[in-house]
Amino acid sequence: MKKTDPRIDTYILKSADFAIPILTYLRELVHIYCPDATETMKWSFPHFEYKGSILCSMASFKQHCSLGFWHGSRLSDPNNLLALGEKAAMGHLGKIQKIDDLPDESVLGDFIVQSMQLIDSGVKIAREPKPAVNKELEVPEYFLNAMTSKARQTFDNFSYSQKKEYVMWVTEAKTEATRERRIATSVEWLEEGKIRMWKYAAK
Repeated sequence: MKKTDPRIDTYILKSADFAIPILTYLRELVHIYCPDATETMKWSFPHFEYKGSILCSMASFKQHCSLGFWHGSRLSDPNNLLALGEKAAMGHLGKIQKIDDLPDESVLGDFIVQSMQLIDSGVKIAREPKPAVNKELEVPEYFLNAMTSKARQTFDNFSYSQKKEYVMWVTEAKTEATRERRIATSVEWLEEGKIRMWKYAAK
């Protein structure tokens, strides 16, 4: 019996028309290849968990959908279909605008099964080594995924310190509910071109 979450039903139905069949298909696929998967909402978009650990997540935006695997960097990918590092900001399969943009079902199913096996083996999230010079700010993928294209453009054009103020505000939230509120507010301010501390900026 599938362990579904009615909040994901609502999320899918409220998505753009093009996104509904994509999200419905991905959701069904996860449950086919991982019958023990449970659903939940984290950071305002659907996540699938297996044995208490995040397996993968999906999200919809105005013009595309995304799919991300929690252990994406550790998956065997002989056909080089997965985007990694900064390229994974839009999900490990890039911008999905129609079902035909997705790999074959068997390939996606294999990614899901591999993710389950990694969780079974107790593998932790692989952190990319930090560069010795010119340290880059680590921005959580869930924060980047929540940004609209306009908000992302503003964020990318900010200085290191301006970006860091937003990242720290979001990541230091003590509860998931607070984090979601801060993400929503951040996206709204970024769309307006505002820095995090805009209320205190000199007039």
